[in-house]
Amino acid sequence: MPKVTVHRKAHFNAAHRLYRNDWSDERNFEVFSKCSNPNFHGHNYELIVSLTGEINKETGYVYDLGILKKIIKSEIEDCFDHKNLNIEVHEFKELNPTAENICVVTYQKLRKHLPSNLDLKITLYETPRNFVSYSGE
Repeated sequence: MPKVTVHRKAHFNAAHRLYRNDWSDERNFEVFSKCSNPNFHGHNYELIVSLTGEINKETGYVYDLGILKKIIKSEIEDCFDHKNLNIEVHEFKELNPTAENICVVTYQKLRKHLPSNLDLKITLYETPRNFVSYSGE
């Protein structure tokens, strides 16, 4: 069967602060600019989860997008939406919640729930013009 990529979009709002504890406020501002604001700032994140695999002969699906929707909701939206990532999300207690790191964490959280024969790619939009992708490589 041919390989096809299916996509599911999701959305969450979250606050974060980009900074390193071991740097001074001046150094954090120099590297992260206003994103290092001690009072945090927020984004309306757009998430695209892409699965690539062979079409199932019986169902015609690569993967049931209704099931994927539920996994994304429980693993990502429920965990990240309307949260301060630095304070309320375990994965970012010691990890700087950059778009890159959020993308990798999202991949790790979803990968364990998906069949290993499917390729997974995460695309995360922090703004309409700034986005990152990760496919586990």
